[in-house]
Amino acid sequence: MQQLNFIDFEKIYKIMEKSFPLTEFRPQNEQAELFKNKYYKIYGIKKSEELISFAAVWEFDNFIFIEHLATHHEHRNEGFGAKILCKILALSDKIVCLEVEPPTNDLSKRRVAFYERNGFFFNSYPYIQPSISAGREPIPLYIMTSRGKINEKDFVEIKDTLYKNVYKTSN
Repeated sequence: MQQLNFIDFEKIYKIMEKSFPLTEFRPQNEQAELFKNKYYKIYGIKKSEELISFAAVWEFDNFIFIEHLATHHEHRNEGFGAKILCKILALSDKIVCLEVEPPTNDLSKRRVAFYERNGFFFNSYPYIQPSISAGREPIPLYIMTSRGKINEKDFVEIKDTLYKNVYKTSN
């Protein structure tokens, strides 16, 4: 795993477009702007010059937030997502968190199980991901964290930090 930079942006964005619904990522110009944010970093796995998998993370003082984790469609189910998660967990002593859809169907249940197999814990506090960009809808999600479930005070701190820095809202 290596830290990626703006030269890799086109490859990152193409994987993002194929991996996430429109409501879960920003328009290209807004996504590119994040490279200027001091908290935002992207880590990836490459084979030769091909980008195989990446994780877009926000490294805050008290925790690390994984905003996007995706693998090129030709390399899915080859263990690259688990490999990146493992490396991110090893980066720091901080709690690592991420957002997941409510486990209401087979796909969302498999995603939650994948993260649980890789050291994350499901927290059942109600959480709404604010609109990621103008014209995009808020999404009901849950927060999963490394190192165990969190208490409500820690959940509110994580939520408030994400709302302020990632989503630029105070709601």
